[in-house]
Formats: sequence, C-alpha cells, structure tokens
Amino acid sequence: MGFLIHGGNDYEFEDRLLTHLKTVIGQKLIKQESFFLSWTRTPEQGSGRMSVWLSPYVTVAFRFSGSKRPELNMVWLKALNSLSNTPRGLIVISEEEAEAYARKNPDLV
Repeated sequence: MGFLIHGGNDYEFEDRLLTHLKTVIGQKLIKQESFFLSWTRTPEQGSGRMSVWLSPYVTVAFRFSGSKRPELNMVWLKALNSLSNTPRGLIVISEEEAEAYARKNPDLV
C-alpha cells in the first residue's frame, strides 16, 4: 500500500492504483488544472466517501511501498482521465470498473 500525501494528510491506496492516479493527476497538474479527487473509503478506513481538492498550487506527493513500478493499463488510464474531465472530477475506480466503463463509452476511451 502506498500513500497520496496532500495538505499534511496521507491517503492510502494500493500501489497499482496509486501509479495510475499519479499519472492522471500529473497530467492534469501540468496543464494547470484544479479538480476534485474522490473515492469510497473501506469499512477499515471508516466507510463513506472522501474528496480532496487538487491544485497546481498545493504540493502533492506519492509514496509507494513497493520498489517496482506496476505496468500501466492504458484503458484504466483513459477511463480515469475521462472521468477527471467531468464536473465531479477524478473518481477512483477499479481496473475492472474501468474496463466496464470503456465498454459502455468506447468513444471516450
């Protein structure tokens, strides 16, 4: 498990997911875009939903537990990127959810 570090808070994500989020977040911040990052918390994390406002003016860091970078899934990246351009912002979805999203929205990914 790795961490997204923002505003003095650490948010835990699995390394493979965090690698994909880092790629999409990095692309948006390079373009000077601000947006929400939202996800559902597990029961171990207290349940509910979480949203963080990401901006090029606030430092964000990524700390990974593993030393090997996971291989990127282009469909997952495209689905996350597509979601990041909606009014709701970047919604964290699983790799399986990204595949289903791609099947339903072939023109978006």
